[in-house]
Amino acid sequence: MDPPFEEKYKSLLANATLLSKDKDDVIMSDYEEYELPIIDLHRLTLSFSEREQCIKEIRQAASEWGFFQVVNHGIPQEILERIQLEQRKLFHHPFSKKAEENILNLSENNGYRWGNHTATCLRQISWSEAFHIPLTDISKIGGEYKSLRESIEAYAASAEKLAKEMTEILAKNLDISSTYFQENFLPETNYLRMNRYPPCPFYSEVFGILPHTDSCFVNVLIQDQIGGLQLRVNGEWISVKPHPEALLINLGDLFQALSNDVYKSIRHRVVLASKQVERLSLAYLYCPRNDAVIQSGMKPSIYRKFTFEELMKQNSRDIEETGRKLGISRFLM
Repeated sequence: MDPPFEEKYKSLLANATLLSKDKDDVIMSDYEEYELPIIDLHRLTLSFSEREQCIKEIRQAASEWGFFQVVNHGIPQEILERIQLEQRKLFHHPFSKKAEENILNLSENNGYRWGNHTATCLRQISWSEAFHIPLTDISKIGGEYKSLRESIEAYAASAEKLAKEMTEILAKNLDISSTYFQENFLPETNYLRMNRYPPCPFYSEVFGILPHTDSCFVNVLIQDQIGGLQLRVNGEWISVKPHPEALLINLGDLFQALSNDVYKSIRHRVVLASKQVERLSLAYLYCPRNDAVIQSGMKPSIYRKFTFEELMKQNSRDIEETGRKLGISRFLM
C-alpha cells in the first residue's frame, strides 16, 4: 500500500553526499519535547471573567507560539473516531488504487499526492502521502466511499465552527473591518488534508514533511500519539508532545500578514518515528476566497497587499523552482 519511495528516490538515497548543509535541515528525533499551551474552551461559556481569561490565553499562545492545544472543543469524540477510521481505511488501499485517476471523483484532480517529485537532495524528500480535498467537492465523493463522505461532512461542519470561533476571537483586537470574515469566508472555501507518514527504513535521513508554514488562516489538526511534529522556536527545533484529548490549532501565513506579525505562523516539519511505525494526521485548513485581499490595518504595514490566490500561485512557483515553500516572506514590503 505504500508509494514506491525507494524506487522514486533511488539515486538520491544511494548518494549520501547529496545531503543539504542547511542548519534548518538537521534531522533529530530526540529534541527537547514540549507540551504546547492547553486551553479549555469550555471556559468560553462560563462567567465574563473566565471567558476573558480564556480569550487572553488564546491570543497569548497565538502570538508567542503560533500553536496551541484545545480541549472541550465541541467536536464529539464519535465524529473524531469515525473520520480517523475512514482515513486509515482510505490510506490502506493498495497504492495502485490510491493513485488511480480521480479516485474520489474530485473536480480538478484525484487529490492524491505523495513524496516530493522535485527533490534534488535527501533533505528535500517528503516520505509521506496525502489526500487534499476541497470541501466544494465533498458531495461528489460517492460509491464505495459513501461512508468516507459522510464522515467528512460531519467532521467538516464541527471543525468549521471551531476554526471560525478561533478566528473571530483572534481578529477582534486587530484593526480590520468587522465584516471581513463574513464577506471572505464560506464553508466551501476550506480544505481537508489527510496525511499518512509510512514506515521508513531511512527515518533518520529524510523528512516526513519538509519544513514549511501553512498558507491558511487557521489549521485544526487531529494527530495520533506517535509524535514527530517539530516547531522552529527561537532559532531551534523542538518536538511537540501529543495530548490524547486535545486538538492542535495553529495559525497560518494569512493571519500573520493580516495581524502585521502580532500572531505567528511558525515554521514546522514532521520527522519520522521509526522504520516500523506509521503516523496519521488530519488537517482542516480554514481559508478565504481566492480573491480575498490580505492587508493589515496596522501602520506601518510589514507586508504589501496581496490576495490568497497570489500567495498560492507564488508558493507553487517556489516549490517548483526551489523545492520549498517560502510563504509570506515573498510579500514583505
